[in-house]
Amino acid sequence: MPNPTAAMLVIGDEILSGRTRDANMHYLSGQLTDAGIDLREVRVVSDDPDAIVDAVKALSKTYETVFTSGGIGPTHDDITADCIAAAFGVSIDVRDDARALLEAHYERQGTQINEARLRMARIPDGAALIDNPVSVAPGFTLGNVHVMAGVPAVFQAMVATILPTLTGGAPLVSETYRINRGEGDIAGPLGALAQEHPDLSIGSYPFQKNGKFGSNIVIRGTDKAMVDAALSKLAIEFPE
Repeated sequence: MPNPTAAMLVIGDEILSGRTRDANMHYLSGQLTDAGIDLREVRVVSDDPDAIVDAVKALSKTYETVFTSGGIGPTHDDITADCIAAAFGVSIDVRDDARALLEAHYERQGTQINEARLRMARIPDGAALIDNPVSVAPGFTLGNVHVMAGVPAVFQAMVATILPTLTGGAPLVSETYRINRGEGDIAGPLGALAQEHPDLSIGSYPFQKNGKFGSNIVIRGTDKAMVDAALSKLAIEFPE
């Protein structure tokens, strides 16, 4: 039985401009691999309502689970929550439970809640809150879409909340074999190995060191015995 599938939507002009380097995709992919959930697609979109709505609709129809990152803060360009509501055709407003969390948080800090901070309590109808133990402002889940902050520490905390609620599959096994020959020399046998093992992912990642070319061959799959068998054949074909 194939593993469940997932996609990620990264939202924000700062990512596309190169001003901010996204770390959340790398973190999420590792967590999903361990959980036996296949991350099949990652999209990055600007702070454009139509682009966000279209991406959410497409990804949520295609994959079993979707994770979003970014755009749920207190500023004018934090529009993700509104776009998720539009994608699912529901209304959005300040919700009492989210407001209570924020009010208690700012009271502990000796700070008053204001209109900008209340934006983080705007939750689409029918959504379930995602706990945020780092900065309190919650994420939320609507349908199969989990909406989370872009700040890496907060994103990671929210992922830790969500993952135990998801059904995973078989964890991915990954093995790497280094071949000190160029890709042109290994392409034929490597292609034959891939055809022989269609259930495995076999990738070639070239490198150059001290003027010589080589490749790291990465074999991935959910069946360890199958991965090991393919690795043994590769080692026979290209001994170290």
